[in-house]
Amino acid sequence: MDNNTRPFNHRTVSVTTLGCKVNQVESESLCAELQSFGWDISNETKPAGVCIINTCTVTQKASMQSRQAIRRAIRENPGSVIVATGCYAQSEPLELQKIEGLDFIIANSDKHRIAQVVTEAGNFDATSLKPVVLHHDIRLERCLHPAGASIVSHRTRPFIKIQDGCDHFCTYCIVPYTRGPSRSLPPDAVMAEIFNLPADKTHEIVLTGIHMGRYGMDFSPPVSLVDLLKRIHETCRIGRIRLSSIEPVEFTDDLLHFAATSQRVCHHFHIPLQSGDADILKKMNRSYDPELFIKLIQKIHASIPDVAIGVDVMVGFPGETDTAFNNTYQLLERLPVAYLHAFPFSPRPGTPASQFPGQIDNDVIKARRNRLLTLGIKKKSAFYHQTIGKTLVVMVENKRDNATGLLTGVSGNYVRVLLDGDDHLKNRLLPCRIIEPLGNKTVLGKAVC
Repeated sequence: MDNNTRPFNHRTVSVTTLGCKVNQVESESLCAELQSFGWDISNETKPAGVCIINTCTVTQKASMQSRQAIRRAIRENPGSVIVATGCYAQSEPLELQKIEGLDFIIANSDKHRIAQVVTEAGNFDATSLKPVVLHHDIRLERCLHPAGASIVSHRTRPFIKIQDGCDHFCTYCIVPYTRGPSRSLPPDAVMAEIFNLPADKTHEIVLTGIHMGRYGMDFSPPVSLVDLLKRIHETCRIGRIRLSSIEPVEFTDDLLHFAATSQRVCHHFHIPLQSGDADILKKMNRSYDPELFIKLIQKIHASIPDVAIGVDVMVGFPGETDTAFNNTYQLLERLPVAYLHAFPFSPRPGTPASQFPGQIDNDVIKARRNRLLTLGIKKKSAFYHQTIGKTLVVMVENKRDNATGLLTGVSGNYVRVLLDGDDHLKNRLLPCRIIEPLGNKTVLGKAVC
């Protein structure tokens, strides 16, 4: 056989994922779709004929890690076909073309075509122009292609991607350029995703998106997230519905009332803050001020006392003085939040903030982030201690904790629980009495039968 022609030596594919939960959902859906095309998903003991790297580019570090993952796949899989997709493939296809050994660059704009493209590639001619690039301006997209998460059934809490893209253009963020404008999955398509899940094995779903609070605003007439939740309530028997991140200005009174009165919406919300300083928020082009955020968190907590509220916060944005940072720290310290995700600012090329004056020294950013991480540990510990002696409904997962051998699960208000029990308790919604905290990450529970 001519060495210039490399047929797939076996129909096995591996998928490496970097970045956000939406990327993870898309990778899982891609694996399921590839399986429907007759591909086997690789494991550590079985090499892959095709290696797909689902990249991220939210920061310079993420871009570097994406390039490293591609080069590692090329190095460790000689003779395999290498495919780069995701946000880095969308934003920097020319940079990726410089990587020798990369065969396909398939941007987010064409990610939904990967299974078909890979399957139809057949014998890959190594002498042809490489890599093959599938890319167009995603900012022109107006429809959302279904992710197909309904056919991914290995999760005890399957994710349904109901929205993609963002219209907001925060000054530090590249996402509007890599994922395009906000686009929603029509309600009928969402319901089809849910109805295709195995009814006897699905007791909780997670609705997710890039800017989920904007769900349905691109329809005419508009449809709200609450409208979708009501329809799910009326027509599905799913025991629990969990929501991923929602922006402060999109957490409406209607959504709060519905979540507080529903028996099925999880009492767990992730609400980005980014900064507790009014001037920094303006520089970030965030659409709220600290007072709005404070009032929102207090209102949610008053309506749902057992709620777990998680917060994203960015450290070291250009111009963040000691006073500005302390404003953020003190705001979070006094609010009833359950946990924090603290991220260091990274000057992402292509965003306005990368050129802002007042860039903060890395050592200062690290010190500030460490203070917030310590505060986050205290917040989570205090929240977990509040659950001692209470009975929480836990979604028991299909796995055991490696260190203890105990079953693992997650409560509606996002408490990670370990409990003793046989395998027949797996993949069930189970009342558990919380006995004691186990460090800062889990609590010990006992099934209440």
